[in-house]
Amino acid sequence: MASDKVKTFSDADFETTVMQSATPVLVDFWAEWCGPCRMIAPTVDALATEMDGKVVVGKLNVDDNPMTPGRFGIRGIPTLLLIKGGKVVEQVVGVTDKTRLKALIEAHV
Repeated sequence: MASDKVKTFSDADFETTVMQSATPVLVDFWAEWCGPCRMIAPTVDALATEMDGKVVVGKLNVDDNPMTPGRFGIRGIPTLLLIKGGKVVEQVVGVTDKTRLKALIEAHV
């Protein structure tokens, strides 16, 4: 079950909700058909709940929103970007464990 703490981003709102956010934002670039994306989803959901108030966590469907992945050179999914102050400060491509993701986030909050 998805956490209610996970936001949904789109091409239309990415600039205001992510790039201009005062809080660091973890963006999960994913697609419905992507098996590894489904594998990492519970980890992303758990981090959204555990890190609530420290970081905003959200997902961007690459099939529905092609402009933003292109802007960041996303070539494979899942790709997770940690954006702070309008800049990408961390990038993880592929499935990774919760401990590693949490450590990357905590280094920037």
